[in-house]
Amino acid sequence: MAKTMQVVQYSTFGGGAAALQHAEVPVPTPGKEQVLVKVEAAGVNPVDWKIQQGVFRPIGPAKMPCIPGIDIAGEVVGLGPGVTSFKVGDKVVALLELLKGGSLAEYAVASIKTTAKRPDEISATDAAPLGVGGTTALQTIRDSAGIKFDGSNQVTKNVLITAASGGVGTYAVQLAKLAGVHVTATCGARNIDLVKSLGADEVLDYKTPEGKNLQSPSGKKYDVVLNYSLQPFSSFKPQLAPQGKVIDISGSPKLFLTKAIQIVTCQKQRLVPFFMATNGDDLQFVTNLVKEGKLKTIIDSTYPLSKAEDAWVRCIEGRATGRIVVTMV
Repeated sequence: MAKTMQVVQYSTFGGGAAALQHAEVPVPTPGKEQVLVKVEAAGVNPVDWKIQQGVFRPIGPAKMPCIPGIDIAGEVVGLGPGVTSFKVGDKVVALLELLKGGSLAEYAVASIKTTAKRPDEISATDAAPLGVGGTTALQTIRDSAGIKFDGSNQVTKNVLITAASGGVGTYAVQLAKLAGVHVTATCGARNIDLVKSLGADEVLDYKTPEGKNLQSPSGKKYDVVLNYSLQPFSSFKPQLAPQGKVIDISGSPKLFLTKAIQIVTCQKQRLVPFFMATNGDDLQFVTNLVKEGKLKTIIDSTYPLSKAEDAWVRCIEGRATGRIVVTMV
């Protein structure tokens, strides 16, 4: 096996795509309960360039230079001490540590706790984005919204999904329909047919008056809003059911102030901040759904590692339809 690998990294905060550097570095060694993965594809997420901007300073990145990215799919080529659940040759999908990164590289080390086996039927390109996009969609629906996937929901909930054509939204529409809820979705006009094809019951063009007001064509009030477009809580209140809740993935400090005010004033309409929990079980769950044909990855664009800067620019633009993927093979 090779002793060195090609990577994309940055050495300072800021600078966007222009600050990314191509380098050759040693192949990492897996530690206890870790696997070494020969990366075939890596997902690019907004959190990756936000870390580069310094959003998580001073706690991250863990070190400089930093190889960004946490979504990978590939093949296990090495085992650390104590690994019995995977073997060399296994095809896998994995989530790397958020503040350490490592996905934009030919090899990466992943914890077995955040790694799932990938069936042969699923390509690396389709699997790589499942880590952040698929897991976020699953957890916001199941854990934050309290919507179950076992058919035991007592009433059909009305759910609004914003940015439904984006990297999380395309998964969320499909998962919400699997859970048996009524889905109203927002997106741009060019993606309305796509979002309908994913199962949305109603689709709003966010630029129209109805879309700006988030008003359901059927007049339904929303029990749950999955806010993937980072709109303020106040924009949803007129269309929210009396005890409805808005799940917000932005992580903005303003969320906690809004949440505190709601608690003090005993408001029934609620804001629910979301933070993704990384675990292999959820990753395996969404991976299995892809194998079963119940969930699919919508790919916006793919780039070779040599053109990772272009993927970075595309992600920062914020106009991708589905997922952005960098391939190594």
